Amino acid sequence: MRSNRFRTTALAATALLAALSLTACTGDDDAAAEKAGAAAPAASSSDQQSSTTGTDTGKTADDDAKDAGGKPNAPAENAAGTSKGSGSNSGSGTSNGGTSSGNKGNTNGTPVTCTGDNTKVTVSKVSRPINHLLLTATNTGNRPCYAYHAPALRFDDAQAAFPVLRDSIPQAVVALEPGQSAYASIGLFGESDGTDLNKSTHLTVYFTGKSNSGSTGSPAELKLPAETVWGSNGFVTYWQSEMDLALTY
Repeated sequence: MRSNRFRTTALAATALLAALSLTACTGDDDAAAEKAGAAAPAASSSDQQSSTTGTDTGKTADDDAKDAGGKPNAPAENAAGTSKGSGSNSGSGTSNGGTSSGNKGNTNGTPVTCTGDNTKVTVSKVSRPINHLLLTATNTGNRPCYAYHAPALRFDDAQAAFPVLRDSIPQAVVALEPGQSAYASIGLFGESDGTDLNKSTHLTVYFTGKSNSGSTGSPAELKLPAETVWGSNGFVTYWQSEMDLALTY
């Protein structure tokens, strides 16, 4: 009977020790869990900080501007584009001014009368026909111009008008685009002049208008080739569109 009691007591003690051991293990596990739990917030805080840092690194210039309470900053290329746009407008303004200056007020290309103001006039001696000079008037303006009728000539200070050859009237008025030239030949004297000749060094060329009543615009002042002489029976042709045509008279 006593042997059974001891056996029962021993079994009870053994069970108690096992329970205590289990309790101790559970306590250790709980303590470890508490330690792990205490460490976990720190790790979470670190992760959160890392995540925040990653977000800040990925922010754009627009986000920064928005955070500052302003509007998104214009991209660099847009800012440059704005600058170019301003330059383009300035260039446009410059381009328009250049056009206005180049046309000298001409907006429609309406032809005008050729004068000493919009032409360059030269006089030269030719080998054929003999005793002839050639006048060349080149349009230096930006509009077409009409070379009406014949040039009116004055040698030095001569009072009488130099004769015009009526047989040289062209079929149409000579129209010159910018850069084009008109021609007139000067027959210095006729056979009947004999020795009654005048020596001159200077020639004034006047331009006539459509009505052929007097001169118009500025005349051209020219220096004559050396040893130029002329007579009262000489002539000047009407303006011609071709040099060879002018020199046929």
